[in-house]
Amino acid sequence: MYKQFFNLKQSPFSIAPDPRYLFMSERHREALAHLLYGVGSGGGFVLLTGEIGAGKTTVCRCFIEQIPADCRLAYIFNPKLSVEELLLSICDEFRIDLPPLPAGAVSVKSYVDAINRYLLASHAQGKNNVLIIDEAQNLSADVLEQLRLLTNLETNERKLLQIILIGQPELRAMLARPELEQLAQRVIARYHLGSLTEAETASYVAHRLAVAGGGASRPFPRSVLGQVFQLSHGVPRRINLLCDRALLGAYVENSREVTRQILRRAGSEVFSAGAAPAAPGMRWQYVAAGVLATAAIGAAAAWQLRPSTPAAPAPATVPLAAAPVKAAPPPALPAAPAPAAPAPRPAVAPLTHASEEAALQALSALWGVALPAGGTCEDAQKLSLRCHQGKGGLYELRLLDRPAVLTLRDGPLVSYALLTGMDETSVRLNVGGKEQTLDLGALATRSDGSFVTFWAMPRYFRDQVSAGEQGADVDWIASRLAKINGMVPPPADRPLGAPTLDLLRAFQTRQHLKADGVAGPRTYMRLNQLTGVAEPRLLAATGKP
Repeated sequence: MYKQFFNLKQSPFSIAPDPRYLFMSERHREALAHLLYGVGSGGGFVLLTGEIGAGKTTVCRCFIEQIPADCRLAYIFNPKLSVEELLLSICDEFRIDLPPLPAGAVSVKSYVDAINRYLLASHAQGKNNVLIIDEAQNLSADVLEQLRLLTNLETNERKLLQIILIGQPELRAMLARPELEQLAQRVIARYHLGSLTEAETASYVAHRLAVAGGGASRPFPRSVLGQVFQLSHGVPRRINLLCDRALLGAYVENSREVTRQILRRAGSEVFSAGAAPAAPGMRWQYVAAGVLATAAIGAAAAWQLRPSTPAAPAPATVPLAAAPVKAAPPPALPAAPAPAAPAPRPAVAPLTHASEEAALQALSALWGVALPAGGTCEDAQKLSLRCHQGKGGLYELRLLDRPAVLTLRDGPLVSYALLTGMDETSVRLNVGGKEQTLDLGALATRSDGSFVTFWAMPRYFRDQVSAGEQGADVDWIASRLAKINGMVPPPADRPLGAPTLDLLRAFQTRQHLKADGVAGPRTYMRLNQLTGVAEPRLLAATGKP
């Protein structure tokens, strides 16, 4: 109803999960990065949880648009199914032909056999298969166990079925049950999608309006954006419901801006379940419908008929009933010029390193070494530093707790910046000796998630150490794990056996690493940090432990 009034091409705050409207906050980027990482990681389960309305399904739709060409996708959005019904749904989604069977002969085994044959044939063709289950908190324990069994089919390199579970927070509690421990151990990546910060909420509103074709129109002035956050708690779906109703209210009142009073009334209509309801036909949506149905009743006149609710009125405001009646309906009025708004603060100042090599040189200085001008990761290795390249963005860097060179993108333009500090709401960049502090949300709109960081190699190091191997690096791992757990280090030159592997997997689980019992670079990094190896930290500079 209000699109023409605000010069919009589409409704900006629809609750439909349209990927075009996906606002890539830091959290959404990290969630998407986890899904993409899971697809290329060799199979198993990937877990994405979040509060109701946090944007899980929208992230999933965005992921589906970016899925590699060699992946075949099955999507189940109604998982309240029995084991047989779920297996049949999987066969339907993957278009698996079931052999003809006598009446009543269909069984779990026949479904599983057909799925296994399909997965083997797909693997022979170089194809990967991804099963996405939305609203997975509705899965029963029996169905979850059957899904685990489906992932038993594997080669030496990877499992033949990748399963992505998307659900509400109770899904995490379900997987923590003792009877589902085997499944939980197969989760190779997990992420919980939280709500937006106040700064991200403001950016979210502006982003949705821009995608909807708002252009220079600013129906939400900066003075009300804090109130949008307070009423919605930063949950995207709540923001959509609130802002949609606020725009409708502004349209009915013939206001080119959403005022605090309009926003407060919109919140009472969409969120206040306990508030006394307005008389039927007198809410904003009915008033607007009446405006369209008959031009004889002006929007403002109709609004005056809306009875007051028992809620306490806002102080120092003029009751709308005292406003003069306006006879002309809002759509017929010419567009009023938008009030001048303060210039937005740039997301990231243009102080970025011209090249990755220059940023790496600045990073090496934090380690107390001098990487030569134009130096690369190979040059750093000569200084006993190894490069680690990641795609998990700020989430992974928070876990690794180390400065890094970030890749920033502005359309086709690529630049680099050195991240030196981070807390819950902001980051600090050091560029050319100059520091700047930015909101996390502002940086997330420019970062593509990729980064390069350094870590100090132990004297004896192999890229991966796994079960049964022995040597100086195995001794180093065993001694570090013993120190962390307050145990006596085992004798030297012992193979990496079951006791140490159990400690290693438990350590990886606690550190949110892939708990596969294989010591790779990320495991070495955390062992270094937790056993007192001196190295620069990302979170320490912001006062975090």
